[in-house]
Amino acid sequence: MIPSHAAINYDETPFLVIWEVTQACDLSCKHCRAAAQPLRSPEELSTEEGKHLIDQIADMHVPIFVFTGGDPIKRPDIFELIRYATAKGVHAALTPSATPLLTREVIGKLKEAGLARLAVSLDGSTAEIHDNIRQLSGAYSKTLQAIQWANEVSLPVQVHTTASRQNITDLGKLATLLHELEIVMWSVFFLVPVGRGQKSDLLTGEEFEQVFEKLYQLSKEVPFQIKTTEGMHYRRYILQQHVAELERERATNGRETPSQFRTQQWATRRVNDGRGFVFVSHTGNVYPSGFLPILGGSVRQQGLQEIYRDSPVFRTLRDLTQLHGKCGACEFKEICGGSRARAFALTGDLLAEESCCIYQPRNYHAPEPVLVGEPG
Repeated sequence: MIPSHAAINYDETPFLVIWEVTQACDLSCKHCRAAAQPLRSPEELSTEEGKHLIDQIADMHVPIFVFTGGDPIKRPDIFELIRYATAKGVHAALTPSATPLLTREVIGKLKEAGLARLAVSLDGSTAEIHDNIRQLSGAYSKTLQAIQWANEVSLPVQVHTTASRQNITDLGKLATLLHELEIVMWSVFFLVPVGRGQKSDLLTGEEFEQVFEKLYQLSKEVPFQIKTTEGMHYRRYILQQHVAELERERATNGRETPSQFRTQQWATRRVNDGRGFVFVSHTGNVYPSGFLPILGGSVRQQGLQEIYRDSPVFRTLRDLTQLHGKCGACEFKEICGGSRARAFALTGDLLAEESCCIYQPRNYHAPEPVLVGEPG
């Protein structure tokens, strides 16, 4: 169960902190943010530095904390760090890679250490789709096996899927599979072209809406929650659908009956890069997210809370009045705000409008393009 976030002031405390404990990984996924490598770096935060970071997260009462990578299983002290976080009252999740390192014994040890949730990646309903994206034969079967092992020890499982042209027609079949696998949440990630991620794999704004429509319909059919990562405008889509459904009900029945949607809580969470979200790299550098490489500070030099509250980049990202273009004019900016990471990756401006959103805010008129005449 995810702790309540109702009382969190995002100007002071993040909802989610992710610590990239290592960039070492034995996979070479096409869209990898970290461009992971087989060997660990000697510059990684030490066990003691990691525990100090966890102390700060506990003191800040951060609801969700994630050990990520690379592959966090590559760190021999990962079980010790999970036990330490659990003892401090920190709800810890972990995102391992589906490699031979992820064994039944390891998953059992993760559960015993107090891990709150296991998050694995699954990009298709078939081995052909998933293994092609992950660039490793057998990754699909290994992932399904890991989910089964986690279910055996009652360790909740969250699945991450990267939406691309290679799998957007497969999402329905994948949702059916995830239902059978008894997961608790499905997080659909929309590409940010950093690391190995390529602009050519980026969906268009129209394709985003198509995926949103599919996810919204699936959210009414499946028992697990569905959320998006770097697809903030899905929250706008959800609210638009809720309004349309209430209007149809009013027209049909002459009254409204409040409906309960599992997706609704995610529509109002408001988390965005640097606004409720913090990423700590394997060397202790702090960024608004793992996809937005603008340095906010280092936990080797400053406290995490100080960086989050006072770093210029974090403060800028939390000031929605500074958003440019239609994002700045949008009536949904409080719950959305567009992907700041994707805006920066595509334009070099972290405040630029979300280029993968087709919604036109009310009473907004895009500026006319500036025509440059020929020299006289």
